[in-house]
Amino acid sequence: MIPPTPRRIPHSITQLGRIRQDDYAWMKDENWQKVLRDPSLLRPDIAQALREENAYTEHCLAEMASLREILLNEMIGRIPPAEDSVPWPDGEWLYFSRFAKDAQHPVYLRRPRAGGEEQVLLDINALAKEHAYFALAATRHSDDHRVFVYAADTQGSEVYRLHSIDLDTGRAYAPEVESAAGSFVISPDNQWLFWVYRDDNGRPSRVYRRPLAGGEDVLVFDEPDSGFFVSLNVTASRKWILIERGDHDTSETLLIPANEPTQAPKVASPLVRGERYTLTHWNDRFIVLTNTDGAIDFQFMQTPDDAPSRENWTSFVPHESGRFLLGAAASKEHLAWSERVNGNIEIHVTRYDSQGNIRAQARTIGMKEEAFDLSLLGFLEYGDTTLRYIYESPTTPAHWYDVDMATGAQTLQKIREIPSGHDPELYETRRLFARAQDGAEIPITVLKRRNTPCDGTAPLLLYGYGSYGISMESGFSTSVFSLVDRGWVYAVAHVRGGSEKGWDWFLKGRGRDKPNSFTDFVTCGRHLAAQGYGREGRIVAHGGSAGGLLMGAVANLAPDLFAGIAAQVPFVDVLNTMSDDSLPLTPPEWPEWGNPLEDPDAYDLIASYSPYDNIRAVTYPPVLAMGGLSDPRVTYWEPAKWIAKLREVAQGGPFLCRINMDAGHGGSSGRFKRLEEVAYVQGFALWAMARRPL
Repeated sequence: MIPPTPRRIPHSITQLGRIRQDDYAWMKDENWQKVLRDPSLLRPDIAQALREENAYTEHCLAEMASLREILLNEMIGRIPPAEDSVPWPDGEWLYFSRFAKDAQHPVYLRRPRAGGEEQVLLDINALAKEHAYFALAATRHSDDHRVFVYAADTQGSEVYRLHSIDLDTGRAYAPEVESAAGSFVISPDNQWLFWVYRDDNGRPSRVYRRPLAGGEDVLVFDEPDSGFFVSLNVTASRKWILIERGDHDTSETLLIPANEPTQAPKVASPLVRGERYTLTHWNDRFIVLTNTDGAIDFQFMQTPDDAPSRENWTSFVPHESGRFLLGAAASKEHLAWSERVNGNIEIHVTRYDSQGNIRAQARTIGMKEEAFDLSLLGFLEYGDTTLRYIYESPTTPAHWYDVDMATGAQTLQKIREIPSGHDPELYETRRLFARAQDGAEIPITVLKRRNTPCDGTAPLLLYGYGSYGISMESGFSTSVFSLVDRGWVYAVAHVRGGSEKGWDWFLKGRGRDKPNSFTDFVTCGRHLAAQGYGREGRIVAHGGSAGGLLMGAVANLAPDLFAGIAAQVPFVDVLNTMSDDSLPLTPPEWPEWGNPLEDPDAYDLIASYSPYDNIRAVTYPPVLAMGGLSDPRVTYWEPAKWIAKLREVAQGGPFLCRINMDAGHGGSSGRFKRLEEVAYVQGFALWAMARRPL
């Protein structure tokens, strides 16, 4: 089958005195905003081009179809066909979710805490039957346990509709809320619904309040900065409603007293550009997580809840370089927080002390493994002393623990079941460090079977992300074992741009230092090969979203290192996207990448690494780019344009594009359905590696 050759329409762009050519700009539908909300409106010629790409990809990988089915069934076999979540208590009820046998979606339920019959709150399977895609952003119930509200997206565009259910009757409690961003709260007095409006450009731009039972919307807050995200929350103490706004550099919180929810919001502490803070309410004070005063790895400060401005902040947990503070959770008697140290998580808990400096009395929860993950879920109720957390590692499935901080008693609530069987002793996890040219030590997490040789003969899949300060945690993945059990080594390169080694690790991989992310990944690949965990030329690279940018950049930087590159929803058209301020994420992303509309240096830097703009006329390995038609984060035309230009300029390949016509950024919905795309990537990896024999 001849690969598609999308037409080239000469298109020149002049910007800041610089000229660039983009002959595939036509792939961006001029009515993209409407297409996100209704994919059937996609321009016919673009739709035809995407269908041709999908057909060619299916043709090239047809020989893997039966193996993909095997991989998919293996992955499904590691997921319990039926499963209940660990119940979460609230007042007289226990709330939980359940996957019925072989169901794609959960059912939300509750049962009386004292015992009694279960009540179905919401059956997602019944709702999803009518849609090719169905996903929830959030669910909440009112404090009086009478109303249940959920945010649903039926096309993957992340434009949500809010629905409310009367739990006494099972019928709709109020009219639906349209064009929502998915973030909402119910006021603790059970009277009001606060929600965030998503505008025509896909941005969460306003906060509204309406009666919970339905009625007129009242504008509460209108975000003046198109580069800021807006979200809503309620403190665990139920005393404050929070409007949180900010970008990757700067944040600010507005407060509404929960006992007077119609009050106008007041700024807790005015924003300072380059400083971030978040608030956790604890009795008579706020605990402030902030990077103010040069606290790169953040510090905790405290302030009276009736005087939350900066001038009243005092030290609570001082900044300590190398101990990256992540977040806090409060109950009436205890405060817990998590820290990342040497790439792993620790949880610390202390008792309420009105005097403030109590770190020395903190109790620490940690694990003795080279690489692991702890997730702080919080206290079960504000008046309770029970803390819940999850422990897992690459070899150990998730364990849910409850700890009574008053007595120290620890209860194992659940272990993630692997129905097809899992013996942790068959596997090993290692934490390696590769040295970058500037001396930085880059962590690498490795998972393999104990009997897999380290002599360079094993195929290697190397995953990476490295953006926004998001850490790739060392957790358990049921899907990677399909490769590991076939003799592969699975590795994660914790490159700069993430926060695995603290917030400075992020700062050294963004803006002017963004190229560090790309060279770090290549360094990790060569280091793993030198240590016998793989061989240069027999590494499959994998990343998604901003990790897809990483994939595109390393493809240009070191194509000879890889046997194949799999890029899911890849952010590869960086210069054009960051130059289009109508796109949902462009203004909020300028702190991360720079603003090429106004800053010549930012333009030149992005132009130097943007994958779409730096394809070379050399031999590239096979490349698979996967996108979603309704994706508002990385639009469908980015992978489509990238693959078209790879075919035009580069040698080697083949270069494959697969667009999910029924999904957005997260791929298909449904716990089994989404695994089809995971199996597709692994099938591609096996196919690409077979083309590179030892």
